[in-house]
Amino acid sequence: MIFMSQSGLIDAGREKEWDAWYVEHLRIMMTVPGISSAQRFKTDSPGHSPSLAMYTIASAAVFEDPYYQSVRGMGDWLPLIRKQHYRRNLFEGLDQAPDVAEDCVLIVADHDRPAEVPGVALIWLKCAGIDRSTPYRGIAVVKSDGAGAGAARGNTAVYRPVTVGATQR
Repeated sequence: MIFMSQSGLIDAGREKEWDAWYVEHLRIMMTVPGISSAQRFKTDSPGHSPSLAMYTIASAAVFEDPYYQSVRGMGDWLPLIRKQHYRRNLFEGLDQAPDVAEDCVLIVADHDRPAEVPGVALIWLKCAGIDRSTPYRGIAVVKSDGAGAGAARGNTAVYRPVTVGATQR
């Protein structure tokens, strides 16, 4: 299963500090039993959450684990998160989140049902829990200089990796 958390700050002046916090947060999340990968992304696509973190999780039971409960969330940053950008969704359709290399981008498309996005071969994930802010999310990894990298419009955003994907082996 894929868990995605989206957010954005009210105060852009604190973004560097938040970025540093997020690196440590991803490292901690990787210590949670049942979380096997974590990576963070950013976008400038209008109307989309500026930050997205993507995790591979074994099942929804991860969210019930007491240790997860103790380390999850935005902590002291929560009051600084812009509410319209804060979304948490669990998706089924892939067992492992893709690792997005530095020279690639993650295309993210939210729709009521699987749909075509010109120039991009999306893998469609069905929302399986938490906020359920979109019924379906299509994702694709493309080269950052490729045709698909210009797919940002409407319900589709282009996210660039800001951390290296961490995977437990």
